[in-house]
Amino acid sequence: MDFLSSIVGSINDVLWSYVLIILLVGCGLWFSARTGFVQIRHVGEMFRLLGDGSARKAREGHISTFQAFCVSTASRVGVGNIAGIAIAVVVGGPGAVFWMWVIAILGAATGFVESTLAQIYKAPRKGGGYVGGPAYYIGNVLGSPFFAWLFAVLLAVTYGLIFNSVQSNTIALSLKTSLSADPWYTGLVIAVLTGLVIFGGLTRIAKVVGMLVPVMAGAYLLVALIVTVMNITLVPDVLKLIVSSAFSFDSAMGAGFGLAVMTGVKRGLFSNEAGMGSVPNAAATADASHPVKQGLVQALGVFVDTLMVCTASAMIVLLSPDWQGSGLTGIELAQHALTGQLGGWTNIFMTVMILFFAFSSIIGNYFYGEVNMDFISRFKGAVWIYRALVVCMVFFGAVASLDLVWSLADLFMALMAMLNLGAILLLGRYAFIAQKDYFRQKAEGIAEPEFDPAILPSQKGILAWPRKGED
Repeated sequence: MDFLSSIVGSINDVLWSYVLIILLVGCGLWFSARTGFVQIRHVGEMFRLLGDGSARKAREGHISTFQAFCVSTASRVGVGNIAGIAIAVVVGGPGAVFWMWVIAILGAATGFVESTLAQIYKAPRKGGGYVGGPAYYIGNVLGSPFFAWLFAVLLAVTYGLIFNSVQSNTIALSLKTSLSADPWYTGLVIAVLTGLVIFGGLTRIAKVVGMLVPVMAGAYLLVALIVTVMNITLVPDVLKLIVSSAFSFDSAMGAGFGLAVMTGVKRGLFSNEAGMGSVPNAAATADASHPVKQGLVQALGVFVDTLMVCTASAMIVLLSPDWQGSGLTGIELAQHALTGQLGGWTNIFMTVMILFFAFSSIIGNYFYGEVNMDFISRFKGAVWIYRALVVCMVFFGAVASLDLVWSLADLFMALMAMLNLGAILLLGRYAFIAQKDYFRQKAEGIAEPEFDPAILPSQKGILAWPRKGED
């Protein structure tokens, strides 16, 4: 088992350290240039759409723009946004935070393109609503059924089974540490709760995460804000440290600079998932009047994940006077820093936050898997079997050791990203056309632009447009 873990780990090092970082950063730069830096120029429109979507109810059987945003955020924002950032600061130094910001800004353009494409090529779902994502535009537009099926399998296994076992493992360890809870009982409770949500279908999932995400993110950001205000005089020094460390070279021929860049880029990519092909599965389910709406909202999701939640974790750690000398890392360092600032009650607070982050991730991860089930199997009972497997893996994760599972997840994610990035590079021009159409209509005074697929040079793979009127 150790030998297999070593082999998988070596493959991951090559893929993530060279191939994927170059590919993901390159795509971020290309899409930023081709969209005219849409992720920066239209931030105001992103917030307007999010606010409008949260106020507007979806049609019966459909998922709203805001709910789709919450589903993707639920999957993106997990315990890694707390523990992972603390590790990044320790390993790559404060400068890693700066490069994390850079990759988020570039990645938002990639997120815009892939989510816009997911909306253009979504498909009607039996019983109401829509499904879509990379498997759909790879299979239906590029005409590659094998690679579409491969992507669907990789995503369903990675997110629905592997990542969910890791999330339940984190919950079990946290409750065991803080409350001495038996992992077997914890696993059973989480599995039952998961089953109650996912057996209700995609609409119920969207409603649950629509309630969980604002609460968990809001509470965590509020605590981080309190810590920041308490140390407001130190904030300029911390920001200066982040920027200066991002470009510092040590005596080992720039090892400090290289490590900061590599750690920040990898942490940012793992956190916001832009280009990985996961978020489009949620984006496609939204009942939007124009594909660009969901593209903009999901680009905002990258900022929420990295520039807000991850930065909050970084500030909690870096405002602690002994973050370097504590000898801690990961969730222990984050908890130590918060306890030092606000007192022992934060141990319980962090446990509750981990419960919220991890459970919402379990639900969001499953959502991605179910969206792809039509590509994996046409057997009517396949989705029910998949739901049962997810519940079993949630229980298994709470009581198991998951070192090899983590390595396999990294490998599967790398393969997913390569398939998706190749597809959106080939199809990106259709997203650019949709972007021009949306902002042309806005410039003409149309408050809510409507998408007409006739503007595209090819109608191949378009299954859900023109959009039907209100039910």
